Amino acid sequence: MTHINILDPGASPLDYYGFELRRYREDAGLTQKQLGDIVYCTGSLVGQIETARKLPTLPFSERVDVALGTGGALSRLHELVMRSQLPAWFQQVAELETRATEICTFQMGMVHGLLQTNDYARATLGALDQTDLDDRTAVRLARQRIFDKEEPPVLWMILSEAALYQEIGAPETMRGQLAHLLSFENNPRINIQVLPFSAGAHAGLTGSFTLFRFAGDPDIVYTEGYGSGHPTANPDTVNNCSLRYDHLQAAALSLRDSAELIRRVMEERYGEQRGSDGGPVA
Repeated sequence: MTHINILDPGASPLDYYGFELRRYREDAGLTQKQLGDIVYCTGSLVGQIETARKLPTLPFSERVDVALGTGGALSRLHELVMRSQLPAWFQQVAELETRATEICTFQMGMVHGLLQTNDYARATLGALDQTDLDDRTAVRLARQRIFDKEEPPVLWMILSEAALYQEIGAPETMRGQLAHLLSFENNPRINIQVLPFSAGAHAGLTGSFTLFRFAGDPDIVYTEGYGSGHPTANPDTVNNCSLRYDHLQAAALSLRDSAELIRRVMEERYGEQRGSDGGPVA
């Protein structure tokens, strides 16, 4: 157990956050309980965050910034804290996501993490491991803050039709996830195309991949294995995957037809089931 008096702010972003939170609180002359009362949480939670035993949430950070007059310091630090909690092999990818001007991804089996809902992300992360599931889900969803930037990246996601039918979580989880995809229908910066079963053999059969494009740096291709990520700027690999992506876009449904298919699957496969009396089936 970490003792607050020996917390090392240089040990990690989470330790630095806890150190700064304690410093701001003490400068304001507040106890942990007093600060907790102000920001609608327990003093125990404040203590756990100050000792790097609990991840801070963004709402907590924002409320503390207001309460202690930090000028938004903890909210800005929160993004770094969450990124540091990603698996070590994935942290470089999260950095690519924050720097990219355009992200083009092909996904065979499930929705990309940048567009996952809380319930869907929780179901994917908890398939084999339920430990610290709340924190791990929050860390994944924190990556989506790249879309809140003043100049967010343009995202193109080609999603295999199979992913619409792969029931991850309960039916209501899938319904919520597909509804979330439809919420971007009129957003020109987030574009979703479905590669239908009717496409047959296609250029993405070797697996999912993501292309990152930047304003002044070479493109990077990212592929993923079990517990490992493989980013590369090798020109031959980048050119090959770019060509594959062009062919996948040509074979995929249009944006409008993709939205219609997502809507149809959402209603027909995951719509609320009702009994003969008109009430929902349990």
